Amino acid sequence: MLQKTDFYIDGKWVPPHVKNDFPVVNPSSEEAFAIISLGTKRDLDDAVLAAKNAFETWSTTNLDERLSVIKKLLTIYEDRSQDMAEAISMEMGAPIKLSLNAQTAAGAGHIKAFIKALESFKFEHPLREDTPDEFIIREPIGVCGLITPWNWPMNQVTLKVVPAVAVGCSVVLKPSEIAPMSSLLFAEMMHDAGFPNGVFNLVNGDGPTVGEAMSSHPDIDMVSFTGSTRAGVAVTKGAADSVKRVSLELGGKGANIIFSDCDVEKAVKRGALHCFNNTGQSCNAPTRMLVQRDVYESAVEIAKKTAENTEVNESNLMGNHIGPLVSEVQYNKVQGLIDTGIKEGARLIAGGLGRPDGFNKGYFVRPTVFADVNNDMQIAREEIFGPVLSMIPFDNEDDAIKISNDTSYGLTDYVQSGDSKRTQRVARQLRAGMVQVNGAPRAAGSPFGGYKQSGNGREGGIEGLEEFLETKAISGWNITS
Repeated sequence: MLQKTDFYIDGKWVPPHVKNDFPVVNPSSEEAFAIISLGTKRDLDDAVLAAKNAFETWSTTNLDERLSVIKKLLTIYEDRSQDMAEAISMEMGAPIKLSLNAQTAAGAGHIKAFIKALESFKFEHPLREDTPDEFIIREPIGVCGLITPWNWPMNQVTLKVVPAVAVGCSVVLKPSEIAPMSSLLFAEMMHDAGFPNGVFNLVNGDGPTVGEAMSSHPDIDMVSFTGSTRAGVAVTKGAADSVKRVSLELGGKGANIIFSDCDVEKAVKRGALHCFNNTGQSCNAPTRMLVQRDVYESAVEIAKKTAENTEVNESNLMGNHIGPLVSEVQYNKVQGLIDTGIKEGARLIAGGLGRPDGFNKGYFVRPTVFADVNNDMQIAREEIFGPVLSMIPFDNEDDAIKISNDTSYGLTDYVQSGDSKRTQRVARQLRAGMVQVNGAPRAAGSPFGGYKQSGNGREGGIEGLEEFLETKAISGWNITS
């Protein structure tokens, strides 16, 4: 049993003020494989003080110095990618191939994209050519509290930690207590890269204790949070009294609009596999599949076959299968919503309740497809966070847009059509922060974030750097006396 109960504060591994052991469970076996400690406000206070002291000097370093340390971090991260993949696979159940090629690789990709964005970023510039005496300076906002989720650990840790320290902020990271091992490994990498003491700190803990204390802490200047909409609301309320900046990346209920003029078989299969990827535990998953009515029944059959051909297996095994859900809590939630879909009258065409055949333990679920869903059903409105696809027929373009936008979320939508003018026309009308057309991947450094209850702010690339900066306008910059 791994013992990882210390926190990383001010460049050292230190024990918690109060012993509060917490097991980290492998979701494939339902057995604990590591012990961490859940921190208290006193532990957080120590980390915030260290970050506050470090900010005084780190914020004044030049860009070349910060870039040098981040490039060293990238080298260390890539050298230890196998270790990182194994940690992620064990803590949250991603199959090892996915963990290495997507989960871990996402972290490296973000670090590289931030390096590229930094190299061309203008921290100081005149307001305009015709206003040389009005100068704009972008300055680090200060001490940042970073709260990250369990579903894509390194994707989110690198999207927050790297831009924050890159622009001169100091940080305190609270990873999910369910999947903390990858972040503890990341802390080792930050230490080995040579970041000055206090620039990066890590305190494990739960949301009601450390998360809430972070939101309301008077010496934390900004909170960047990724997680559920419910928790994001709590973070925002906790931050209100100190009027600190809050950046939120929350849930989603992505619509995947499939018009009959596309390659329907390819589009439906791609969309279903994307929904099932990471066992459905992705905020940008296309979980509502909207299909034009004249090809709807054939699309239902394609989705059914795709689900039935999606293998489920343990996370430590190599292959293209999906693994378990992250925890018993998540398993019970997904089972409950599948049951709700059945009771609501949706047509269950694949999967359903219970574990897949051959499994009597582990948080494994059956890839599930519901047809004849409408937007009044709970399974169409609530983020399930499991491999559950809801299929909805539509008649025309206006109908598809109306159904897509009829949601409290607005993170990622998808459009499939052979008509480029149509895809552009529809994409403009979708109330979502991101739209992907015909399976085109998102470019490195493209801003990630959503509308409505999917959050505010953007992560990644230039916009991701700007999240951690204050803007100062100085008049009279070039006036000589």
